[in-house]
Amino acid sequence: MESLGEKLKGARESKGYSYDQVSRDTNIASRYIEAMEREDFSKFPAEAYLLGFLKNYGEYLGLDSQELLAHYRNLKLQELPTPVEQLLEPPSRAPKILFNVFLVILIAAAGGGGVYFFMNRPRNEPVKPVESRSPVEYKMEEPLMERRFYQGDSILITINTSLYKVVLNTIGETVALDHPSGPMILDLSQDGTLDLNDDGVDDLRITVGDFDKNQPAAGALLRIEQKQAAPLEPLETALPLESGAGGVTPGATGATSGAAAPAVQTPPAAPRPAANAPIQVIFTSPNAYPFTLQALFQGYCMFRWEVLAERDRRGRNERYFQKSDEINIPAQNGIRLWISNATAVKMHALGAGRTVPLEIGGVGEVVVADVRWVRNDDGRYRLGLFRLE
Repeated sequence: MESLGEKLKGARESKGYSYDQVSRDTNIASRYIEAMEREDFSKFPAEAYLLGFLKNYGEYLGLDSQELLAHYRNLKLQELPTPVEQLLEPPSRAPKILFNVFLVILIAAAGGGGVYFFMNRPRNEPVKPVESRSPVEYKMEEPLMERRFYQGDSILITINTSLYKVVLNTIGETVALDHPSGPMILDLSQDGTLDLNDDGVDDLRITVGDFDKNQPAAGALLRIEQKQAAPLEPLETALPLESGAGGVTPGATGATSGAAAPAVQTPPAAPRPAANAPIQVIFTSPNAYPFTLQALFQGYCMFRWEVLAERDRRGRNERYFQKSDEINIPAQNGIRLWISNATAVKMHALGAGRTVPLEIGGVGEVVVADVRWVRNDDGRYRLGLFRLE
């Protein structure tokens, strides 16, 4: 019978797909694709990742995803250890008299030992209570900081005279950080970038160097790098504004009379939440977890997406889709969307075994939106759909 890995590899090779092509089309890292074909499931940080990737990869190859998941579950059952009772030989039938003699000797020995211990027991000293550690607030004085942080610890970062705080919220299967724009979820050896002042430029890069999900009290080793802002162009060399457009007409700067002065090019601002736009709450949970956006196209549509705060999946993706096309986008923190026609696509959010439809927009409406985790005032997380301007 063909194994799970052989079935995946055979389907990929029959279509002539390389690992890089599959990774680009499915947004699944190449190392995870190779691990599924080798049936090396230890490479995945959690089973939820494996199940999602296996379903998406199977559908991409045209295989029955439910059959692949059933195959994987059968493999897991085969790995279960044999019950100890089946490995033990039947107990020997020793004479009852020998058992009774042994039992009497054992009881006598236990009684004598108990009396000896009671007579010679040391005096108990009061146990010192374990001192609870108070969260520490650090301040970033240099462009690079690398140290171990514990749950509740925070760091203050100054950007253009404004102060921003990043807090290590929880340590579990992943490391969860809170910052002004919302939570960031990072795995071991993973890094992400933050735009703290929401100006469209990344301010920080944070890398998780070490943590133990079974011992959150041991903290997490974080490497925090502050990106330096580009120096401003000197005023005397800056281009003057175009005359007649609210700018300054060149005078004694040596400009030729009658020549049009070039206008200063202003970079586009980062998208901001639309005023009074409703927020659709998709999931709520005590902890943020990975999720997948599923897009089913009902007609011709230009569709762009960008995975947020994941370094190995940075960059904007853009494609034209036709009717009946489908795409699945997995993410840990959030996804930014640009859709040319809101009614040309039906979208669902998948996570923690649930599927929720998303209310994108109206007929012919161009939509820019974020689907990302944010933390409420009560400490719980919510995955929300946020419309942007």
